[in-house]
Amino acid sequence: MIFRYLLYSLMLGIVASIVGAVIAVQHHPERFSNFMGMDQQLLKRVPQFQLEDIDGKLHTYTEWNGSIMVLNFWATWCPPCREETPGFVELQHKYKDQGVQFVGIAIDDVDKVRDFMDTFGVNYPMLMGNLQIVELSREMGNRLEALPFTVIVDRHGYITKRYMRGLTKQDVEAVITNLLGKDHNAKE
Repeated sequence: MIFRYLLYSLMLGIVASIVGAVIAVQHHPERFSNFMGMDQQLLKRVPQFQLEDIDGKLHTYTEWNGSIMVLNFWATWCPPCREETPGFVELQHKYKDQGVQFVGIAIDDVDKVRDFMDTFGVNYPMLMGNLQIVELSREMGNRLEALPFTVIVDRHGYITKRYMRGLTKQDVEAVITNLLGKDHNAKE
């Protein structure tokens, strides 16, 4: 009788632990990424950085705290980078008032970047980089040092998606609307 009681108690404890773990992972996935076998680069905080824009003004990551950020590492000579830019411009216009901020990080000559921005009507901040940017992108998960490389960051500063390829407007919009939906659900 005592053995059966201990066995039931043990089983109940195991079930309660599993249920508790599932609830914790659902509500705070960033704390359990290793437990769940997720890519360690996802749900990792974006490293702090500061870079100059095309006019030489210094910007820090904290300037966009609280925003859903789309950080795009690119260059003017990169065909997929050129192809994805019009979609980014459209999405920045569409979602800016909802707290979405695109930030370009160019690995290129400032005059070429300025001409590119004028040609494509880029409506989001453009930061300039050099070899330090390669290291920054690697810290965010760009193992191949590929361009374009894009990370999408939630309002809490966690990387939720990363891409080592050109993106379509639909690719990015799906992630943005999902994150905006989570914000809406959290307010209810």
